[in-house]
Amino acid sequence: MYYSDTGFTHDGRGGSGFIGQSLSQLLKNRGHQVTIISRQPGQQKITWADVSKNGLPICDAVVNLAGENVLNPLKRWTEQFKQEVTASRIETTRTITQAIRHSSSPPHTWVVVTGVGYYPPSQTQQYTEDSLGGNSDFLSRLVRDWESAAELPDTKGKTATRLVKVRTGVVLGRNGGALPTMLWPFWFCLGGVLGSGKQPFPWIHIEDLCRLLCHTIEQEGKVSGILNAVSPSAVTDTNASFTGALSKAMGRPALLFTPAFAVQMLFGSDRAPMLLEGQRVIPQRTLQSGFSFLYPNLDSALNQLLR
Repeated sequence: MYYSDTGFTHDGRGGSGFIGQSLSQLLKNRGHQVTIISRQPGQQKITWADVSKNGLPICDAVVNLAGENVLNPLKRWTEQFKQEVTASRIETTRTITQAIRHSSSPPHTWVVVTGVGYYPPSQTQQYTEDSLGGNSDFLSRLVRDWESAAELPDTKGKTATRLVKVRTGVVLGRNGGALPTMLWPFWFCLGGVLGSGKQPFPWIHIEDLCRLLCHTIEQEGKVSGILNAVSPSAVTDTNASFTGALSKAMGRPALLFTPAFAVQMLFGSDRAPMLLEGQRVIPQRTLQSGFSFLYPNLDSALNQLLR
């Protein structure tokens, strides 16, 4: 979690995670002070125990990036792991929400970063920020409860703190997230599509995601509610088109494919649909807020990441 004169953020690993590091650096580059909420004390850090006991330091904004990796192949999909996945998102969010509620000087902005898994998987339906969801499977119900934990009480029809819910797709970056694990099969000419390849592939470049989070913090009064954090081309991108763009960017063939049953064997029947299905998501309100993407399509994003 980071706190600054315009922001606080947490990514579940004391600010040391993939998105957290990038966002922290961008905030600092923009002149903001950043403090991390961590399990352990340290320089420019406060602990979760500090937040629970003493509340938040005075700050302009809070951003929460918490969450155990749902698709960690080293973790069996047990009830215990499902509870860890849930607690890593909902309990951290609830802790921050309570601290904001009880603060005598609450932050101006509260940003919770969730996921487009809120929307039901579909190869044809297109989703904007106004689309319904939150009840199709475990992940969508998790996002629903996650976002609910961030809600603040109204004060005469208004809240002192502006809440923004940012639903992100797959985050593509050099140093973390999904992309590095996708690269090695292509280096050995073993790359290919997953399942049918027709499943939608909602994605965003790490730089655009961090810029969007700064945009939500800095554009007070102009950005609120729900924002879809996906690239404009993501509404038509599929696993097959991503595979083709990655193959082109790397100069490696994509001749093979991973059958659906193999994905199901590795991840189980509950998690496999997260890779074999997807959502066609439109960043409608994101674009209406005045945000512009540096990487609006797969070619521009992958060429920058792999150069």
